[in-house]
Amino acid sequence: MSRAGLDKNPREVAEMFDGVAKGYDRTNSVMTLGFDRRWREWSRRVLDARPGERVLDLAAGTAVSTVEYAASGAWCVAADFSVGMLLGGRHRDVPKVAADALHLPFADGAFDAVTVSFGLRNFNDTEAALREMARVVRPGGRLVVCEVSTPTFRPFRYVYMRHLLKVLPLIAKFVSSNPDAYKYLAESMRTWPDQRALGEVVARAGWEDVAWMNLTGGMVALHRATKPA
Repeated sequence: MSRAGLDKNPREVAEMFDGVAKGYDRTNSVMTLGFDRRWREWSRRVLDARPGERVLDLAAGTAVSTVEYAASGAWCVAADFSVGMLLGGRHRDVPKVAADALHLPFADGAFDAVTVSFGLRNFNDTEAALREMARVVRPGGRLVVCEVSTPTFRPFRYVYMRHLLKVLPLIAKFVSSNPDAYKYLAESMRTWPDQRALGEVVARAGWEDVAWMNLTGGMVALHRATKPA
């Protein structure tokens, strides 16, 4: 697997997630101490999907987040580059599409909102992916990104970056179907932009009214934005 700080080979990323698909949801819950459920709940609140709306859940994995958004009455589709991940969520009753985030198989303005949770950092070109998301969202439509970020409390930030991220691959040995993949994921977390830097990337990609809120002390951040009308 390529190092996270270098260009990400889409085929390798897809194969990596195919390899972790088995037990992926359980692994996430264990490694986040159950906070993944709370982060999904906040993503759902900020997305604020409404009955009749069309929502694209990109990098949806096993579609665990998609079904949560669909509970609002919106029509939600799960899209992911990893067929293995989508198959891992075959029991979830939402539409699923294998899709490349840089070349989405949807028409311009097809959706009212697009969301991506813990997948943006795995795209080969973050800004290009955000531009492609803007293409498939109608004018005035919404973007919500839930992603790892930088803890705001300096002492904890030091411990998190220097020590906690090194522990993740060790934990994965006991709960993941592909522990080696978590070495890549941990490094991608370490090299990811902080809250403001990511907000600037979102703005450069053509979104406006960019804002963010910290979750769990900044370990995770929710970014939201709108497509210019």
